[in-house]
Amino acid sequence: VQLQASGGGLVQAGGSLRLSCAASGSIFSFFTMSWYRQAPGKQRELVARIISGNTDYAESVKGRFTISRDNLKNTVFLQMNSLKPEDTAVYYCNAEYLRNTYWGKGTQVTVSS
Repeated sequence: VQLQASGGGLVQAGGSLRLSCAASGSIFSFFTMSWYRQAPGKQRELVARIISGNTDYAESVKGRFTISRDNLKNTVFLQMNSLKPEDTAVYYCNAEYLRNTYWGKGTQVTVSS
């Protein structure tokens, strides 16, 4: 499984970005898809996860971020609104299936104050 994330960039506080992650493979609909992030000097943390139609979010992004997926396009999205400087990090797409875990290359999100 290959994961390709895109959509990062530089945005002012209060702005929005939409991240996308395209996955290879024909069984995408069975994957648990997640977004993680890692800020400089910090551990990688889970931001949002989608399992079938169920979603879960880190407390710090609840109400601001929305994870969704398009199984026909093998793509998962992360809509990020009301961005804060503390959201600055490299964001990684993650796929899990059975006991296998796959990571994509990260995409940088920088939020200026």
